[in-house]
Amino acid sequence: MAKRRPKANDEILLIPFLDILCSLIGVLILIIVVLCVAQSQQTQGRTPEEVAQAQKYQDLLKQQKEQVKMDSALQEKLTKLEDLKKQAEEKEQKLAKLRKLLNFSADIKQMNKELSQNLIKELDNLLVEVNGYNTQQLELKKEIDKLAAEIKSRQAPAQKVLPSVIVKPGGSGLAKGSKVFFIEATGGKLTYYWDQSQKSIVSASPDVIATDEGFNGYLKSVAEVPQSKIIFLLRDDGMGAYNNGAGWAQATYGYSPGQLGKLPIPGRGAVDLAMFKDFIGALPPPPTVKLIVPPTATPPAPPKKI
Repeated sequence: MAKRRPKANDEILLIPFLDILCSLIGVLILIIVVLCVAQSQQTQGRTPEEVAQAQKYQDLLKQQKEQVKMDSALQEKLTKLEDLKKQAEEKEQKLAKLRKLLNFSADIKQMNKELSQNLIKELDNLLVEVNGYNTQQLELKKEIDKLAAEIKSRQAPAQKVLPSVIVKPGGSGLAKGSKVFFIEATGGKLTYYWDQSQKSIVSASPDVIATDEGFNGYLKSVAEVPQSKIIFLLRDDGMGAYNNGAGWAQATYGYSPGQLGKLPIPGRGAVDLAMFKDFIGALPPPPTVKLIVPPTATPPAPPKKI
């Protein structure tokens, strides 16, 4: 069968299409290349320098952590080393002491023996002294009891009236017309007599003597009596009271030494001035002065004479 002969106007030229396709492929390749280059230059919005710096920072942090761990481990090692050094020094000191004890053990034993013997001797001496003190204490207690019993025996019973003490004139006597006034000095008080029976008491303290109206009025009144004289009757404990009373009389009211006498009297009984009845002075006591009423009972024992 014969083929149909194609016509000249039915031929199609493909060159323009191929040119377009090649151009399109080139454009696509260019876009892909541009995108790859852009992707390689930028990662998650960061530049390569920033990425490098971040990586370097991470490396530094890691190194810092490792350094801290190493420092901590090193500190622990140093602490353990110090402890070991201290333990070693203590061991060396103990070792030195042990060596010293071993080297001088004989001398130390001898020294300890001597010290123990000395201590035993001192202890024995102390025991002897303690026994001596106990013995002396017992003896002193016996003496104290004996003295207390003697003092108690010498004291008069509370209800017993002590015998009176008669005051007797002594020396060359008194001039005619003399007036004698008496002040009894005993303990811390002064008893001044207004007459043979009436009397008052004042404390012998200098402050009281200087301010007591009764006693100062008594001294002033006696000083105004012609040929007057004050005799202080001294008990065994009345020297201090005498010094205060006589000193105040001389300094304040101008008494001369001849106007002030003193006469020691024994015992604790009441003073009997009967032998001075011709010379004893009398003054009217002021109403403001407190008087002492003499006892009316007669003493059972005879009076003492001095």
